[in-house]
Amino acid sequence: MSMNQTPMSERVHIGFFGRRNAGKSSVMNAVTGQDLAVVSDVKGTTTDPVYKSMELLPLGPVVMMDTPGIDDEGELGGLRVRKSYQVLNKTDAAVLVIDGAVGVSEEDAALLERIRKKGIPFVVTVNKKELMAPGMEKQIREKFDLDDSQMLAVSAASGEGIHELKERIALIAKTEEPEKYLVRDLLEPADVAVLVVPIDSAAPKGRLILPQQQTIRDILEAGAVSVVVREKELKDALSKLASKPKMVITDSQAFEQVAEDTPKDILLTSFSILMARYKGNLEQAVRGVTALDALEDGDTVLISEGCTHHRQCDDIGTVKIPRWIREYTGKEIQIETTSGTEFPDDLTKYKLIIHCGGCMLNEREMKYRLSCADDQGVPMTNYGIMIAYVKGILKRSVQVFPEIYNLL
Repeated sequence: MSMNQTPMSERVHIGFFGRRNAGKSSVMNAVTGQDLAVVSDVKGTTTDPVYKSMELLPLGPVVMMDTPGIDDEGELGGLRVRKSYQVLNKTDAAVLVIDGAVGVSEEDAALLERIRKKGIPFVVTVNKKELMAPGMEKQIREKFDLDDSQMLAVSAASGEGIHELKERIALIAKTEEPEKYLVRDLLEPADVAVLVVPIDSAAPKGRLILPQQQTIRDILEAGAVSVVVREKELKDALSKLASKPKMVITDSQAFEQVAEDTPKDILLTSFSILMARYKGNLEQAVRGVTALDALEDGDTVLISEGCTHHRQCDDIGTVKIPRWIREYTGKEIQIETTSGTEFPDDLTKYKLIIHCGGCMLNEREMKYRLSCADDQGVPMTNYGIMIAYVKGILKRSVQVFPEIYNLL
């Protein structure tokens, strides 16, 4: 990803939902003025969610999401419907497209109920306005108990109502939230922050991973100085700095060595811990990691990642963390893994969930996963916090956050 691009996780996610051939793809294309999705008269043309990052004025950076029809049939169709419902977990604004030539179905009603239950801002869009029977618009409004701001009739074919729909989406999707920082609020101008970035077989060739990019940018915004080194050069770099750095921020996998090489009077933390605070789950993750001490033989731990990538021979999620868990607990622990959009609805079989930093997940999806775990009484932590805990350096690693430090 270019450092000049807004990360997908920081963009407003707009989802288009509805039955097959209701015109979801056509409406989305009309709103964006681009052919983002394939349009066809054949039912089920969209077989998987389609994501497109773009600029949509007046919102700015967004992710447009086209989904399979919620009335798909058969075993494969059922999997597609499930995929559509999963997209809701990351949707900041939902557009429910109803076929104006057909009217409302049970699937439309069930989906709108789910959207409302999740508290997602929405607009019901009746497409094919030119084919709509007299009185249908009023009928739909009364059936779903919609006010004027929640429903709009449009024609993707002629463009009628599309401009109004675009404005309506912008209105429901734009939220004013307190500004959040990764590390900027912890630094003063001219402070030095040393970033430890291992370069090994798992590192992306020619680029830094997203949390590292975002941290460097946040340090620059603070007017501070970032020094980037590999773990093997850290000790030498610290000795050559003219003044003591304010903090050292490390990749979690190098935590143990970096802790040894960083003097105790320098603050130490990790990209993963900073990301947990940024996503709003640092306290929950610190409390959750203590569940490691209660694990017994045969217990199952879920290791979940928000992205998909090529697994290396010593992969962090499938190899290193399972090994560290078994070494720390001395127990025969069962490990299950998920990645990307897959996250189990039923978590009750797990004694602990260890999640990645979630840098590729937007805030809504990360909160959804956290609330699922919390609602089902399953402790949840993240990679960096778990690694720091089993290495005996968690308390030191959260010293920069006094309110969290005092929990330990």
